[in-house]
Amino acid sequence: MNIINYIYNFHNYLKNQRNFSVRTVITYERALNDFLNYFEETYGVVPEIGEIQTEDIKPFLGWLHDRNLSKSSIKLKVSAIKSFFKYLRKHNIIDINPAKAVATPKKEKKLPSYLTKTETELLFSEAICQSSPQVVCLIELLYGCGLRISEALNLKLNDIDYYNKQVKVLGKGNRERIVPIGSKAIEAIKNHLKMRRTSNNYLFSSKTGKKLNSAVAYRQIKQEITKVSGTKRKSPHTLRHTFATHLLDNGADLKAVSEMLGHRSLSTTQVYTHLSIERLKQAYKQAHPKA
Repeated sequence: MNIINYIYNFHNYLKNQRNFSVRTVITYERALNDFLNYFEETYGVVPEIGEIQTEDIKPFLGWLHDRNLSKSSIKLKVSAIKSFFKYLRKHNIIDINPAKAVATPKKEKKLPSYLTKTETELLFSEAICQSSPQVVCLIELLYGCGLRISEALNLKLNDIDYYNKQVKVLGKGNRERIVPIGSKAIEAIKNHLKMRRTSNNYLFSSKTGKKLNSAVAYRQIKQEITKVSGTKRKSPHTLRHTFATHLLDNGADLKAVSEMLGHRSLSTTQVYTHLSIERLKQAYKQAHPKA
């Protein structure tokens, strides 16, 4: 049998034995069709299945890249090819799996959305931010302390240490951390508490006196960010990203920022370093005569 027959059998295997969805099977089919087209364009002929070696497959990644495919699309197609050859080896159609040694491209990292310094200043200006003291306080804490929205909404009144200017945060995995809090955020908390009409122990409350709902908080934050920024993602997490980006832009230590964010690993925080580098590259391209 030639390779087309084996591909046909592989599709039936995916549908009938592996119970893959129709969409996934079509995705694999397209990837294998691209694989055949690659051989025809590159070598002028599609080799017999047993003749294909690792060195024949590796250039396929470059062939896909030349077609301006994203890293995630290339990763998906390579995964389909690797699955096909794994199937062939499992069924003793080939003696050696040539795709086993082919590296799968790493998934493209999406850089986080953040506000520029100008947008941040506008966000806190009286002309723009005309929300309730509670919303202003929430924004101040998300940006000023880099909190996750869940962390902010779980804050209790006694978690705020006004004297030492710090806040006790319960993060992921019930890990507790202490985060510095600025004078502006403290001022916003005091203004909010003056207007607070509930008696529960949570810093942020709903109109019914319960802990503020995350969906409500999300909507309120998005509304405020929309006034000052055209960034694609407008969420509470945007303010957390902005907190980290602005700190690193101003020379803050990566490890210190990582601790304030409550990250388990420095590698998680390094995405903000990449963000700063990308911005520097963009500035270089726009301003340097020989860019």
